[in-house]
Amino acid sequence: MTKPEIILIGAGGHALSCIDVIEQEDKFKIAGLIGKKEELGRKVCGYNIIGIDNDLVDLFKQYKNAHISIGKINTDIRNNIFIQTTKIGFSMPTITSPNAYVSDYADIGDGSIIMHGVIINAGVNIGNNCIINSKALIEHHVQIEDGCHVSTNCIINGNVKIGTGTFIGSSACIKNNISIGKNSVIGMGLSVRKDLEDRSRFTG
Repeated sequence: MTKPEIILIGAGGHALSCIDVIEQEDKFKIAGLIGKKEELGRKVCGYNIIGIDNDLVDLFKQYKNAHISIGKINTDIRNNIFIQTTKIGFSMPTITSPNAYVSDYADIGDGSIIMHGVIINAGVNIGNNCIINSKALIEHHVQIEDGCHVSTNCIINGNVKIGTGTFIGSSACIKNNISIGKNSVIGMGLSVRKDLEDRSRFTG
């Protein structure tokens, strides 16, 4: 059976990790990547950079699936591209590593990616266009809203709520029942033990 094709939007370091997960999941064939103008013609893990953002409308005539392979701390970049690509009409499938554990009682939104070694337990709800990066632990009843990036080796304990567009740095630990406001940044290796308002910068 022929696998549907998918294009990746973004050709930096995070794209390599996305490619590996997509290949391991084996549900899609990677048709190429979208990068910067100066990157056109280059290859990433053997896949061609076939266009820039302005080419997406034309590329939609040939490719119907896309994934945003950008992992910046500033989540606005990913979220703006997600809006743009969905308006064009692209389908944004959820990508899940076969080396992750995702409970049957968890929900994950469109365009999100679950990387290698992640554990997502029962009652979790993850929104659209999120990155749950390698070895993160998402405990029961956690709510992660759209456009968040939970970095490598994070621990998000039970009943935590994370607002839209929030970035959580590697190895951060969030105490149970905590609420983190939207568009916040949590620094690498920090412990969050109290609620944080929208646009908080908790960086140590």
